[in-house]
Amino acid sequence: MRLLPDLGRIRDQAGEAIFTRVAGPDGPANRARIHGTPGPRWFGPDRPVRRVHGDASMFTGGLAALLLQSLHPTAMAAVAAHSGFRGDPWGRLQRTSTFLAVTTYGTADSARRACERVRAVHEAVRGTTADGTPYRASDPHLLCWVHIAEVDCFLRAHQRYGAHPLDDAGRDGYVADMARIAKALGVPDPPEDHAALVRRLAAYRGELRATAEARATTRFLLLRPPIPWAARLPYAVLAANAVSLLPGWASRELGLPRVPVTEGLCVRPLGSAVTAGIRWAMSPTRERVQAGDVTRSPQ
Repeated sequence: MRLLPDLGRIRDQAGEAIFTRVAGPDGPANRARIHGTPGPRWFGPDRPVRRVHGDASMFTGGLAALLLQSLHPTAMAAVAAHSGFRGDPWGRLQRTSTFLAVTTYGTADSARRACERVRAVHEAVRGTTADGTPYRASDPHLLCWVHIAEVDCFLRAHQRYGAHPLDDAGRDGYVADMARIAKALGVPDPPEDHAALVRRLAAYRGELRATAEARATTRFLLLRPPIPWAARLPYAVLAANAVSLLPGWASRELGLPRVPVTEGLCVRPLGSAVTAGIRWAMSPTRERVQAGDVTRSPQ
């Protein structure tokens, strides 16, 4: 008779541990503000972006996005020189997750201000790559690459591991939802349906290659992540599944081995299991629903 309450406590403890890692110490306050502040939103409750960003598949999709984004040499040089992700990877994750939560679920005013803050940061990021190519983070071409790589990986992860994958209209809707955020960040003409997303990704193919910085980032993300030992095994499963989401040419560029038979028989089933476990941990228990705390999404 004590089993169910114990499972509830285990779920709450696991969910809060994951949430704290992803959202940071200000996560509960941010969550209450994002979901509780009245006012119009960019996206209504039925929009695909809410379904995708509220699902545990985002953990795998986010990791895949970082790997894919690293293949643009100029974008990777800017990240390596200015982001500080090696010194404070959790801080960067927490800032990114808060931004996604604000723009997806927050008020329209909050979403607009969040995008304005990011644009201000981008304006200050300038430099030169190792081969002498100048760059600026506010360059619309670079912003578009980062955007489409993220959208593609989030969508791939959701279609494979999401609790309720989108139909064709939903996929187009998700790309259109994300285009609204991209425009606010300074991307003048982001793709607005899935077919346009595929075409835009193909248009960047000639610019993409694995630099030494990209390979170092890959090793850091996949082999030396700053996580507790207890989380290493589930993280390794998520990492393997992130690699499996990449296009074949991308994994070859990064020197990541792919064995299709192993992926089908082992990697993907384990990825589905770990994702389901995260989803279970971050779902509200009956006691939390009765207490009025039902926002166990990433923010």
